[in-house]
Amino acid sequence: METGIKHLQGGDVRQFPWLEAMVAALDDRLRLRHGVIEYTNSPECLFRIQLASSADDYVLSDGTCVHSGDRIANLHVWNEQFPCFAEEGPTLAWARRVNQAFELSLRELARFLDGRHDLDDVAAICAKMSLEPMERSAQLVRFVSRFGFERIAAANSCSFRQQMHWFGENILISMMVLARNAAALRADTLRRDRTLVFLSRRELRRRYGFAREEVA
Repeated sequence: METGIKHLQGGDVRQFPWLEAMVAALDDRLRLRHGVIEYTNSPECLFRIQLASSADDYVLSDGTCVHSGDRIANLHVWNEQFPCFAEEGPTLAWARRVNQAFELSLRELARFLDGRHDLDDVAAICAKMSLEPMERSAQLVRFVSRFGFERIAAANSCSFRQQMHWFGENILISMMVLARNAAALRADTLRRDRTLVFLSRRELRRRYGFAREEVA
């Protein structure tokens, strides 16, 4: 299952431990099946990655051309390490922690890719966000743009099969939320939109990799 960024934040209280165990086992199986790997052992890292081939051609704002078949790194949220907020909702402290962890995660990714010469052909970092329903996608795009990501329109129209695939993902997301904090579950969880964002390898290195360290 292609997941991208798909985490719903919950509280620290596990209200359905049996459901959490079942969802965790299913998530582990899906990650193993689709080759989702951990690129750092940092407890603050928010993401795992899946090395894949681009299905379409894209031109990014810095001039990077991603061609169909080029290797890309898909981001997947590391659900167990994503900061949780309390039942009353997110706080400024929680937001600050997420921002810091987001930047650390990208620095770790830049270090990982630069240390692996067999991954020199990775052209870009991709995330298929599904955190919010369609009407709130713009807010997410503004958030990730602070880290260098840009929204890319999908070239292909969404088929009925793809819609059913996304609906299945949304059910899994709802189960994750219910397992961690039932109070955080909203009625619109099952109609989450998909937003495709890219960060070029060049921009990743400039912002978070060796190029930044050299300038510093």
